[in-house]
Amino acid sequence: MGYLGLVFAGLFHKPSRTALTLLSIVTAFTLFGFLDGIRLVFSRAADNSGTDRLIVTSRLSIIQPLPIAHRNRIAQIPGVAQIAYANWFGGIYQDRRNFFPNIAVTPVEFLAIHPEIVLSDEAREAFLTTRTGALVGSALAQKFRWKIGNRIPLQATIWPQKSGNNTWLFDIVGIMRTRDERNQQYAGEMLFRYDYFDEGRTNSQGTVGWYIVRIEDPALSNEIALAIDRLFANSDSETKTQSEKDFNLAFAKQFGDIGLIVSAIMGAVFFTLLLVTGHTMTQAIRERIPQLAVLKTLGFSDVTLLGVVLGEAFAMMLLGGCLGLGLASIGLPLLSDSFGGQLPPLSVSARSWSLGIPLMLGLGAIVGLPPAWRAMRLRIVDALAGR
Repeated sequence: MGYLGLVFAGLFHKPSRTALTLLSIVTAFTLFGFLDGIRLVFSRAADNSGTDRLIVTSRLSIIQPLPIAHRNRIAQIPGVAQIAYANWFGGIYQDRRNFFPNIAVTPVEFLAIHPEIVLSDEAREAFLTTRTGALVGSALAQKFRWKIGNRIPLQATIWPQKSGNNTWLFDIVGIMRTRDERNQQYAGEMLFRYDYFDEGRTNSQGTVGWYIVRIEDPALSNEIALAIDRLFANSDSETKTQSEKDFNLAFAKQFGDIGLIVSAIMGAVFFTLLLVTGHTMTQAIRERIPQLAVLKTLGFSDVTLLGVVLGEAFAMMLLGGCLGLGLASIGLPLLSDSFGGQLPPLSVSARSWSLGIPLMLGLGAIVGLPPAWRAMRLRIVDALAGR
């Protein structure tokens, strides 16, 4: 029997116990794959942000509106090329579970500042000329089976209409896609015209949620951001200007520090995994001490036994870990579909595998070294005598 055969013979000495241990490892690395995929989504969303765009919000809070008069003053700052503005709507389609971002925007400026949004010429023209026109992301249209020409109602949660009606009607005039298929930022969103929204709401007319500022030279983004904030310092509507990347990261962090949450969960999971697999390996070697003594009697060296026992630990971790990441690779796209395009596509990336494999080997070394060291230092006489 070769060394590999010895490794697997020892590993499956007690099949039921090994199966349960493998199940624990599979579960831990499936969870690792899911969480790491979600964490990468938030960082990737920030990386995909436009490098020549700044976001201007209220210094107090993103939900605090800014005067629309700020637009003309921002436009006078050297280096500012174009300005659009937007407002969160927060409407609900049919049921509160059908949440998706719906945002009022200035149509001409917003589309000009966001060239990554791909529309047909007909859709672009319809959006610019239809007062109730709306653009929906491709994933959102697929989820609700919407088509161009459909009229959809949204129930207002923040902005009721002047008429007292809580239902806003929108006509779908186009389906949004992006030039880069990896960037699915708009796939689950709906955009509609700011003028329709501002004229119809009951309060806060003449205010905006945030400004999107395109600058001529991305290298001057910090200077321009400081100039904008200085312009409104000590006023009733002070601003906070940041890059689109930082804005997206700050928005994501409203749900919490994703990296810290993932690290805390995985730390607890892997610590528990170490206890479980470490106990299993120690017990397995203790039960097989007479067998190991026989192997030594047959001429197997101390280093060979060390390698065999370590090989069992590595084999168990690699087998369970790869199965777990494989299951996550299948499950994450299904989870992505359930979000209806509100997040970019979820997947177990090559980066997750490059982190996972060394992690499997590291855990295998930690749980395998103590019993392997014991096997290497085993005295034949004591082992056969049952001591």
